[in-house]
Amino acid sequence: MNQGYVCLVLHAHLPYVRHNEDSHGMEQRWLFEALTESYLPLLRVFDGLIRDGVDFRVTMSVSPTLLSMWTDELLQERYVRHMEQLIAFTEQEINRTRKDDSAFYSLACYYREKFSLLLKDYESCQGNLVERLRALQDLGMIELITSAATHAYLPLVQTREARRAQLRTALDLHTAHFGQRPKGIWLPECGFVPGLDELLRECGIEFFFTDTQGVAMAQPRSVFGTLSPVLTPSGVAAFARDASSAHQVWSSTHGYPGDFSYREYYRDLGFDLPLHQLQSVIHPDGTRVHTGVKYYRITGSERKEPYDPLLAREKAALHAAHFLQTKQQQLAAAKRQMGRSPIVVCPYDAELFGHWWYEGPIWIEQLLRQMSASHVADHGLSIQALTPSEYLRLYADYQVCDLPLSSWGRGGVSDVWLGEDNAWIYPALHVAEHQMIELADRFLEPVAAQEQALNQAARELLLAQSSDWAFIMDNKTVVDYAVRRVKRHVNAFTKLYQMLIEGVLDSEFVHEIAMLDPLFPHIDYRIYRTQGCLVEQPTTPHLSRVHSKRSVWMLTWEYPPLTVGGLARHVYDLSRHLVRAGWEVHVVTAHREDCPYEEMIDGVHVHRVRPLQPDGGHFYHWVFALNLALIDACQAMIERGQRVDVLHAHDWLVSDAARMLKQRLQVPLIATLHATEYGRNHGIYTDLQRKISSIEGQLTTAADRVIVCSQFMKKEVQQVFALPSEKMTVIANGVDAQELMSNVGELEEADRLLAAGKRTILYVGRLVREKGVHLLIAAASRIFTKGSDVQIVILGQGPASEELQAQVRANGLSAQVHFLGFVSDARRNAWLSVAQIAVFPSLYEPFGIVALEAMRFKTPVVAADVGGLCEVVRHEETGLTFYAGNPDSLADQIMRLLDDPELSRRLSERAYEVCLQSYDWQALARRTVAVYEQSMDAITQKEATVG
Repeated sequence: MNQGYVCLVLHAHLPYVRHNEDSHGMEQRWLFEALTESYLPLLRVFDGLIRDGVDFRVTMSVSPTLLSMWTDELLQERYVRHMEQLIAFTEQEINRTRKDDSAFYSLACYYREKFSLLLKDYESCQGNLVERLRALQDLGMIELITSAATHAYLPLVQTREARRAQLRTALDLHTAHFGQRPKGIWLPECGFVPGLDELLRECGIEFFFTDTQGVAMAQPRSVFGTLSPVLTPSGVAAFARDASSAHQVWSSTHGYPGDFSYREYYRDLGFDLPLHQLQSVIHPDGTRVHTGVKYYRITGSERKEPYDPLLAREKAALHAAHFLQTKQQQLAAAKRQMGRSPIVVCPYDAELFGHWWYEGPIWIEQLLRQMSASHVADHGLSIQALTPSEYLRLYADYQVCDLPLSSWGRGGVSDVWLGEDNAWIYPALHVAEHQMIELADRFLEPVAAQEQALNQAARELLLAQSSDWAFIMDNKTVVDYAVRRVKRHVNAFTKLYQMLIEGVLDSEFVHEIAMLDPLFPHIDYRIYRTQGCLVEQPTTPHLSRVHSKRSVWMLTWEYPPLTVGGLARHVYDLSRHLVRAGWEVHVVTAHREDCPYEEMIDGVHVHRVRPLQPDGGHFYHWVFALNLALIDACQAMIERGQRVDVLHAHDWLVSDAARMLKQRLQVPLIATLHATEYGRNHGIYTDLQRKISSIEGQLTTAADRVIVCSQFMKKEVQQVFALPSEKMTVIANGVDAQELMSNVGELEEADRLLAAGKRTILYVGRLVREKGVHLLIAAASRIFTKGSDVQIVILGQGPASEELQAQVRANGLSAQVHFLGFVSDARRNAWLSVAQIAVFPSLYEPFGIVALEAMRFKTPVVAADVGGLCEVVRHEETGLTFYAGNPDSLADQIMRLLDDPELSRRLSERAYEVCLQSYDWQALARRTVAVYEQSMDAITQKEATVG
C-alpha cells in the first residue's frame, strides 16, 4: 500500500560566467567543477538507472544561464582542455605517489580513471547535456522546469514588466532547447512575493516551490501543512520545502554530508602541494585553485585519514536507507491524519551533490533504487517518487491560500539579497527597469541597428539583475568580481539607453558588448512593453503646467544642517526665497542622522535620502549611491502625483540623477556650478579628477541653462567645457540679512574667555588647501608683531586640519592660533560679530558667501584677489585684497587694518551698503525664476514647432 510520495527536486544553476576574452577566467572554473563533480555524475546516475530498468522520478530545474553555458561551443572546448589538464595532473600524481603511499597512489589512479571516464562521456555526446536531459524527459523519468532568465531575486525586481521579462525569456529559451514548455518554475532563491502568482499564471506556469514558511505562514492556514501543495488565488500551486528533509541533507553538523567517512572538501592538492608541482593546473598568474583531487576524508580530527571510496559508497547507501525509512514513517503518520497520500518535497541545489557533498550522486542513486525496490515489494510502508505535475493530477480540491513574502535565505525573507553589503545595487537596477520599459514603449518600429541595441539593452539589464551578485557580496567571497559585474552591466545598459534616446548609435560598441555575453540570441525587447502600449509615448507624460503654482525640484548633496561648504547655505536661502516668489519648492538631499526624512522648512518641502551602502569606501562611491537614492526618491514623488516644472541641480554630485530625471520627466534642467574640479586643483592631474570633470561637463551639456555665481566662474566654465555664452547666466550668491542677524547666538564660555581683550582675526570655512589657510598661518608671525593681544581664530573642519595644526605647532604659534572646529551657524555668527578682521586667503574661490556674511556684520574683510572673491571684495572699497598665494602680501593688508581703525570703519560701512543693495536674496530669487521661465518657454516653443 502506497503511503505517500517523495518529490526530489534538483535546482541546477550557475551565474553566467562566460568570459570571451579570458580563457583562464577563475569564475568559469565554477562551471567546470560543477560539470565534473555534479552534472555529469548525476547524468551517469540517471543513465544507469534507466539501463537497469529502475522506475524513478526526479524534478530538475535548469536555469537559463546554465543552459546557455552548457550549449556554448567556446566553453565546451575550454572544458575539454580543462579535463585533459586534470588527467595529465593525475598521471603526474601517479608517478609522484607510486613509491610514497599506497593509499594516495590508489587514489591518484582512482581520479585518473574517473576523469577519463567523464571526459569520454562528455565527448561521446559532444558536450550536449541538453539532449541527454531531453531524452530522460521524454521517457517520463525527469520533469524539467525552468527558473528566471538570469536568476533574479524576483521580490526585489520592482516592476511587473521586468519580472515578466525574466519569466518569458526563460520560458522561451527552455522551450527551444527541451521541446516543450515547462509546467513549473524554480523561483530564484525560492523568492515569492504576493502578486507574483498572477504573472506566473499569465505565463502558463502551473506550480512553483517555496521555503517551508512560505506555506506554513499562509492565510488561511494550510490544513495539510507543508505535505500538500496549496493554490494561490490565481490558481498556481505552491509546493513547500520539507524542513526535516532539508535538515537531514543540508545541515553542516547533523546532515549526512558531515559523516567522517565522506571526502573532505577543503583538503585539495591545489593547496596542499608545492607550487612547482601544480604548474599544469593552477592559474597562470600563480593563484592556487581547487583541482578536484582530494586525498582525505573528513575523519573528525585534525589528523585526516586517507579517503576510501568504497567505504564512502557503503555509507551513502546506509544514509539513503535511513532517509527512506524516516520518509516512510513521516508519510505513514501524515496519511493517517490527512486521509490522502501526502507528498514530501525535497528541493536541493544540484551542485550540493558531487561538488560540496562528493558522495551525493551515489546517495541519490541509492535512494531512487531503494525507493523503487520498496514500491515493487510493497511491504505496507512503500513510498514512491513523483513529480509535481503528477501529484497535482491526483486530487481536485487543493486549498486556496494567500502566501506571504518568503525565500529560503537567512530569516526566510530578503536579508541575504538586501543587506549592508549589497543594497546599493537596487536603486540602479530599478532605474534601469523603468528606462527599459520606456525604450520598449517608445520604439514601436525600430530600424535594424536600433533593434539590435534594444535587445542588447534587455540582455544587460537581465544580467545585472542576477541574484548571484548580491549573494556573493553578502557571502563575502569574490566580492570585487560581483561588484564589477553589476557595474559593467548597468553601465553598458545606461550607455545603450542614452544612445537610443539621443539617436546616436555606436554600432561597434553594441557589437562588442553583444559578443561578451552571447546568451538569449532570440531575445525580444518588446517583452518589456507595458500592456496596452499602442502609441509611442514617454513612460512619464509631461506634467501639466496649467497650475496656479509652479514647482521646482532641487537636487543637492548638502542642505542644512548637513553643511560642508557654502553650497548648503546657497540652496537653503534660494529655496526659501523661491517659495516667497510663489513657487512650490522640493529639495531632495542627503540624510543626516538627527533629521527627519521628510519635513517642511520655511515653506520648502525637504526630502532626505539615505544612500545605500556603497561598494567602496571612497567618497566617489558614496556619490554614486547618493544619485541612485535621489532617483528613487523622485520616482516615489512621481508616483504620488507630485508635479514638477523645472529641475535644478547643484554641482556634479547630483549630475547622474539630474540627467536621468530630465530625460524621464521631459522638463527643463537648470544646473548651478558652484565650482569646477579644474579650478579647485588648478588643472586636472589624476584619474579621479578626470572623472569628476567629465561628470561636470556632462551636466553642463545636458542642462538647458547653466547658472554660475560670478563673471570669473562664467569665464572658467566657458574655457573648461567650451560652453556657449548664451547658455550661461551669472547670478551671484546672496545673504539674507534678516535671517543672518536673527541667528546670532551667545559666545560659549570658552569663546568669551578666548575673545576677551583680544583683537581677533577670524577665518571661517573648510580646511582644505584651496582655501589658503596655510598662507594665513605663514603670515601669522609678522601679524603677531602688532601685539600680544592679536590672535587668529579658525572655524571649520576638513582633511587639512591636522596638517595645519602641525604647521602652527612647528612655528610655535599655538598660544595665538586657535582651531575651534566646526561650529553652529549661531556660534559662527557670534564670532563674526566680535571679530576685528575676517580673512579669506583662498587660492581658488568661485564666490565666497561667507565674505558677504562678514560684510553684513560690518566686519572688515581681507581676501585674496582671486576668482569671484575680488568681485565681491573690491580693494579699498568694500575691503582689502592681497596677492593670492603670497603670505607677505596678506600680512601687509591685515596689518594695515590693525593699524588704521578709521580705514576699517570706512571699508566695513561701504561693504554693508553694497551687501544690502546688490546681494539681496529676494532680487536673486527673481532672477532665478526668470531663468526657469525662459527655459520652460523654450521647451514649449520647441514642442509647438515639432507639433
